[in-house]
Amino acid sequence: MSSQEIPEEKNLPSEQDAEHGSEGGAPARTKVRGGEVADENPFADPGLPPHEHRIQDIDERAAKRSERAIAFLFTLSMLATVGFIASFVAIPADKSVFIWPIGHISGLNFALGLTLGLALFCIGAGAVHWARTLMSDVEVADDRHAIEAEPEVKAKVMADFKAGAEESQFGRRKLIRNTMFGALALVPLSGVVLLRDLGPLPEDKLRHTKWAKGKMLVNMNTHEPLRPSDVQVGSLTFAMPEGMSEHDHDFQTQIAKAALMIVRIQPENIKDKRELEWSHEGVVAYSKICTHVGCPISLYEQQTHHVLCPCHQSTFDLSDGARVIFGPAGHALPQLRIGVNEEGYLEALGDFEEPVGPAFWERG
Repeated sequence: MSSQEIPEEKNLPSEQDAEHGSEGGAPARTKVRGGEVADENPFADPGLPPHEHRIQDIDERAAKRSERAIAFLFTLSMLATVGFIASFVAIPADKSVFIWPIGHISGLNFALGLTLGLALFCIGAGAVHWARTLMSDVEVADDRHAIEAEPEVKAKVMADFKAGAEESQFGRRKLIRNTMFGALALVPLSGVVLLRDLGPLPEDKLRHTKWAKGKMLVNMNTHEPLRPSDVQVGSLTFAMPEGMSEHDHDFQTQIAKAALMIVRIQPENIKDKRELEWSHEGVVAYSKICTHVGCPISLYEQQTHHVLCPCHQSTFDLSDGARVIFGPAGHALPQLRIGVNEEGYLEALGDFEEPVGPAFWERG
């Protein structure tokens, strides 16, 4: 064996040093085993720093000031929630306000966001201020224990819970407790109010359109009132009610129900008796909206008087009450009763007698 392979004995502590520790206060060590030296306690407990009392812990007047501040935040939350509900009821949905530097925004959205944000912020700020100034801040070290809950552990948990309840002063600070309950009770009302705004109640709007007695039929392309002579046999004309404009804010909503298609059929070729009575000199008016899923019908076959929906190929016979002869549509197209006014223009004699478009669960 060479000299390089022989370990130097001076690098190993003696058995006496390992058992009793070296001079100078070095930590105690175990005996040398297999050339290794292990410390008896390599991770000493550093302990906790001395607890520093807060001003609220030693001065009841300071504690009262904190209590009033917390109660003020909870009360402000309640007022903000009431403001949220009042804003929802009082501010019109189309009201616009100027907010610098954002610009013009919806007054209702601004008020709802501001009041609800303030209500939630004040609850959070009050809870944080309560924890930092009045609840106990004494640090407690707890030893690790087994996962299973022994009877002693359960008793300790209950004791800790009771101690925590006492340290939080929840029972003592009635002003904080009552205002917090008030704030937490009112905030959910914001959600209840929002549920009311899932959309305007439809009422019977799905059953009615812009058509009414005396409203003239206006060509959707030329925006001119229609005369019977403007509708030729074999042609397909689209019309809308008099008074509607593409610039109206609800134009798309209304035209989706009121869109009309007009064809002229020789009276002797009309098979349905009511269709003939509701027409004028063979000019018949039917809803343009398919009764399957609401697609606009635009394909017309002159020889058969059939109209075809391009979406799912539902086919209707306009010479026989617009009944369904093919496709997934569930019922015939609604017919609009028409006539001629004193000036010779085509006019509606009322609204559709049934809802237009796809069937819905309230249909009757």
